[in-house]
Amino acid sequence: MTVQPESTSMSKPLRPRGPDIRTPHRSWQVSTSKAVSYEVVLSPGLLDRSNPTLATAGVAREQRPGRRLVVVDSNVHALHGARIGDYFTQQAVDHEVFVVDAYESVKSMETVFEIVSAMDAFGISRRHEPVIAVGGGVLTDLVGLATSLYRRSTPYLRVPTTLIGMVDAGIGAKTGVNFRQHKNRLGTYHPSAATLDDRDFLDTLSLRHLRNGLAEILKMAVVKDAVLFGHLEAHGSRLVEERMQTAGSADGGTVAEDVMARAIHSMLEELQPNLWEHELQRLVDFGHSFSPVVEMAALPELLHGEAVSIDMAFSAVLAHRRGLLGRTDLERILHVMDALALPTWHPVCTPDLMARALADTVRHRDGRQLLPLPVGIGQACFVNDISRTELDTALAVLPDLAAGLGSLAATSAQRGA
Repeated sequence: MTVQPESTSMSKPLRPRGPDIRTPHRSWQVSTSKAVSYEVVLSPGLLDRSNPTLATAGVAREQRPGRRLVVVDSNVHALHGARIGDYFTQQAVDHEVFVVDAYESVKSMETVFEIVSAMDAFGISRRHEPVIAVGGGVLTDLVGLATSLYRRSTPYLRVPTTLIGMVDAGIGAKTGVNFRQHKNRLGTYHPSAATLDDRDFLDTLSLRHLRNGLAEILKMAVVKDAVLFGHLEAHGSRLVEERMQTAGSADGGTVAEDVMARAIHSMLEELQPNLWEHELQRLVDFGHSFSPVVEMAALPELLHGEAVSIDMAFSAVLAHRRGLLGRTDLERILHVMDALALPTWHPVCTPDLMARALADTVRHRDGRQLLPLPVGIGQACFVNDISRTELDTALAVLPDLAAGLGSLAATSAQRGA
């Protein structure tokens, strides 16, 4: 698939307001637009010393090899720091590596300012030296916000090293940090010049973080892609065990590659026509109506995808009780979550907290719930009239459903790495 940038119009001439242009101007109408184009590329072997892809991405031929500030998540640096340094040395790129502790608990403006300070010390060229962010979704969000603020816009590249970064956090336009217990309350729209996805990084990712990313893939499968859901239903646990790799895979990595491609395709199909979120009725918000408040209340026990999984399970129960989702499909969704060892409930999910979460979502969506609910597998609808009674009833039913299907209510701490 080729995803085209949002349609734009040419800038209109500046025109004064008023009945007669011969009179002194007192008001002007400014109208302009900015075309947006960026790439998301499946790029195996990014750190192979002879592969120029990463060293040349986002830079005009006449400006290569140039200089790069490489911002790396501290965990990634411990695993791949030597290879990253060796790669840029072999590519004759003058570079500096800045290591950041990138956790949800430090996803704040203070960390953004640390990255900005590193950019300033490095002496970033405003247009010709894209900052390279290597890490998970927290790291790419932090670098994205820092580069959007530095000199009012500095280009950057995203190299996600987690599954959730490759299929979700690293492929849209949004950046963000948390503020006063509110998830991503501060942020900008600043897409990277390119996102380069290399599944090789997943070979060193923990199983828990792989499941975390598969939750976001499951999101798109439930509301948009029944074939993708079938892949997860048939192969989900194996994909986790094989860490989405090709080498050593029972099928040569065919299913893993198709899962990645379908998940990214589905996300970009939804994001591209509504990149700036002018339309607040969005399929990609499935699993994201209650999860922001749940995630922050449970921090640091829940990862983002785990909170999304709880939200999806809760929303599926709401859909079932409304007659939108049959019992068989509800059980299929919960069984996939069980196979992926994803949670469907957490002790912070009290009736009051879930009601507060929905109220916060209503404020975020300009006074409407716009709650995506599954209609069978691979389709969804939007509702705006979920009552407090429905919330309380669905929440009371959910733990029993989970217990009836196995170990769904287990916390992430009990599951281990």
